[in-house]
Amino acid sequence: MVMNYRTAITSLLLFSSIGFNVAEAGELASGRMKVNAICQTCHGLDGIGTIAGVPNLSGQKKEYMVTQLKAFRSGRREHNQMSIIAQMLSDDDINNVSEWYSNIKITLEAPQ
Repeated sequence: MVMNYRTAITSLLLFSSIGFNVAEAGELASGRMKVNAICQTCHGLDGIGTIAGVPNLSGQKKEYMVTQLKAFRSGRREHNQMSIIAQMLSDDDINNVSEWYSNIKITLEAPQ
């Protein structure tokens, strides 16, 4: 079977996008499991802080969360609980947790 250039490119793009969605779904599933095990007590599974002074994480930018968690882990940023918790997270854990919280959709309503 002879495949023309356009068909080959279309097939490549289709398979690439399927692979990306599978990878993203894996990150979300792994992120949810880690959030359930470690983060949800303070930040909630839905990313809404459950304790006064705990930030909401739902809808936060993934890159920001990755940067902050790595800063807690390395000691560049300090917080009694987060510094300890971040040290328990691998790079994959940080990526997956950040993927989970960043994918929670939020809506805003301005006061009237």
